[in-house]
Amino acid sequence: MKQSPDKRAYAALYIRVSTDKQEELSPDAQKRLLLDFADNHNMLVLPEYIFIENGISGRKADKRPEFQRMIALAKSGDPPFSEILVWKFSRFARNQEESIVYKSMLKKQCGINVTSITEPLIDGPFGSLIERIIEWMDEYYSINLSGEVLRGMTEKAMRGGYQTAPSLGYASPGRGRPFEVVEKEAETVRFIFNEYVKGHRDPASIARSLNQKGLLTKRGNPFEKRGVCYILTNPFYIGKVVWNGIERDGVHERIIDPELFQAANDRLRSQYRPKRRRSVSACRHWLSGLVKCSVCGASLGYNKHAQPFFQCWKYAKGMHPGSSWITEKTLVNGVIEYFERLLDGEDFDFTLRIVSVSNEPDDTEVYTKELKKLELRESRIREAYEAGIDTLEEYKSSRSRLADERMRINDLLQEAEKEAQRSEAEDRRNILSKIRTVNDVLKSDAVDYETKGTFMRSIVEKIVWNRQENTLTFHLYLSEES
Repeated sequence: MKQSPDKRAYAALYIRVSTDKQEELSPDAQKRLLLDFADNHNMLVLPEYIFIENGISGRKADKRPEFQRMIALAKSGDPPFSEILVWKFSRFARNQEESIVYKSMLKKQCGINVTSITEPLIDGPFGSLIERIIEWMDEYYSINLSGEVLRGMTEKAMRGGYQTAPSLGYASPGRGRPFEVVEKEAETVRFIFNEYVKGHRDPASIARSLNQKGLLTKRGNPFEKRGVCYILTNPFYIGKVVWNGIERDGVHERIIDPELFQAANDRLRSQYRPKRRRSVSACRHWLSGLVKCSVCGASLGYNKHAQPFFQCWKYAKGMHPGSSWITEKTLVNGVIEYFERLLDGEDFDFTLRIVSVSNEPDDTEVYTKELKKLELRESRIREAYEAGIDTLEEYKSSRSRLADERMRINDLLQEAEKEAQRSEAEDRRNILSKIRTVNDVLKSDAVDYETKGTFMRSIVEKIVWNRQENTLTFHLYLSEES
């Protein structure tokens, strides 16, 4: 045990107050009592070894930075204290398993005791038993308290009550009354929805517009893309209160019409975005980021000169031979000409992109797997017959039963394949309809470049330019929610 010059032992204080409104002493009150105890028991406490955590639960040790700092000092080669004083053992931990592990480690490896100044223990097995009971009661209290809090919050949610601070567009009048609309903020929310749904703008572009206007989030920060997306998906704006899977009609005034909210969320869910693709609002041209070099696969950058053109950025930096440039006029005309050919009946391929993937396989996959399992069962009954386990009559009966099962699954598989073919035809009609819309947008001089880029990205995954062969290869897709 480390001693001070006046023969007193060094001690550390661990003080914690949690967030669950328990009847606890304040940090200052705990500190005062602990210092009095140390002084009365000939212990010296240095200021740097007083560890205080305010508003932190004791259920998880790795969530408590001051606790971890104290343990790290205790595990050092020459620990600076030989005693840890706490007001109650529950301040040290509310998880019995962690409490036992840390106390045992401190005692056996570091020679450090953990002492509760309000829960004195006697030496010997009976004292250890009492300590385990105290730890168990502390953990039970924590678990029971969290359950009570959860039940209270659930009951509040069931009644349409609020569990969070007001969203942008609302303010709390207090005393449990419904949130009130803040009209200036509500206009910002309406702007976001209208620009996204009716203006076909992307969230990053909307965020930049809001920041240019000097508008701020509810927390007083500049807008970001993710903040705009959160607003677009927040059902509070259509009068709904959602918490922990519970949805109820709130008593507050809605800011957004349900139809507009649904349209925004339909667009968010249906949009497929390839990896590393920049939003159109961050591009210099509505085709930027879509056109790829056939030599290296890199994007062609837009160069605005007297005769604007696109060029592979890797070629421009000398990373491969063979230029991949194409003029803007040639590229734009090639895109429109390609869409015109498709609308005139030219065959084309496209990829179906599933946006929100379901864990359930489609019917054809299920039935194909069932047929493979059936083959295994048929093999096993044949082996059982050849090994003399089954009689000839049993073998014939099993074969007949499996044959009926195979016929049933084959019928289901054929119907699933027909449905898949019907679905593919419907998908082709849908993408042709989208191609027609995109083509009309591209040919209109009244449509801005950002809108054109947004529509292009709704059906075109990439366009590969091969300068040597003078060809543009289009990779089309149709996004679908599973």
